[in-house]
Amino acid sequence: MLAAELVSNAVRHTKGPAAFRVPLPGRVVWIGAWDTDPEPPPLPQPLGQTAELEEGRGLALVRACADWWGWRPSARFRERGKYVWCELAAT
Repeated sequence: MLAAELVSNAVRHTKGPAAFRVPLPGRVVWIGAWDTDPEPPPLPQPLGQTAELEEGRGLALVRACADWWGWRPSARFRERGKYVWCELAAT
């Protein structure tokens, strides 16, 4: 679900290509999606405030379910953009 939310946001809200990555470094699952829009993602609202909305719940779900999430500016495929990621503890 978290991967689907990150990738669907990258595809839906940008005009360029997107990429998806899930490396497994040790005991943490790291999920990230890259897109060509260099603007930061909007800060997610608490999940209780987005439950009735038709859209805008993606990052609220990521924030509620992941142990940690964030974003960083990035360049991939020679285009500016950002990388939105989350981490889950692998137990």
